[in-house]
Amino acid sequence: MGRKWEVFLAPYHQAVDELKVKLRGTRSQYELEGSHSPIEFVTGRVKPIASILDKARRKDISLDALETEMQDIAGIRMMCQFVDDIKLVVDMLRQRNDFEIIEERDYISQKKASGYRSYHVVAKYPVQTVSGEKSILVEIQIRTLAMNFWATVEHSLNYKYSGNFPEDIKIRLKRSAEAAFLLDEEMSKIRGEIRDAQVIFSRKTETKDK
Repeated sequence: MGRKWEVFLAPYHQAVDELKVKLRGTRSQYELEGSHSPIEFVTGRVKPIASILDKARRKDISLDALETEMQDIAGIRMMCQFVDDIKLVVDMLRQRNDFEIIEERDYISQKKASGYRSYHVVAKYPVQTVSGEKSILVEIQIRTLAMNFWATVEHSLNYKYSGNFPEDIKIRLKRSAEAAFLLDEEMSKIRGEIRDAQVIFSRKTETKDK
C-alpha cells in the first residue's frame, strides 16, 4: 500500500512545489519593482497519509473519491502583514491563468465558531506527468501572521484533545482569536507608518551590506 500512496501523492507534491516557486516569484517581483508586497511569505505541504485517512473517516469520504472530494491534500499557505493585503492577494490569484479557481471561502468576514479566521481559495491546478496532464485540487489559505499564529496553536490543541476541547480552553481560544484580530486591526490603522519604517530599515541594511 505504501507504494500506491507514493504514486497517488506524487502529483500533489509536484503541484505544491511548483506553486511555491511561482508564488514566491510573485513576491520577488513586487520587491524588484520597489513596491509593497502583499505577500509576506509562502509555505506549502502535502497532507500526511494518517491525516488523509483520519479526515476521510470523519467526512465519510471513500478512498476512491479522494481526488474529487478532499480539497486540501495539497495545501499552500500565503501569509500577509495586513488584513487589507489579503484582498490584494486574492485578486492577484483570480487573475492568474495557470490554474482555475473553483471555490472561495471567506472565514475572515464570516469567522468560524471557534474563532478561526482565514481566506480559502480552492483551485484546480494542472501538473504535467509522464502519463499526460493531471488536474490537482489545491487549497490556498491566505491569512495574516496573527491569524496564522492562532490557527497553528488551535491545530496543535485539536490533536491533543481530538477536537473535544475543555470549555475553559474553548473560551480562551475565542478570546485569543479576538485579540489576534484586534492586533491586525490596530496594525492596519498604522500600516503607512510601518511600511515607511520598513523601507528606511531596508535601505539602511542595503547601505551597510555595500
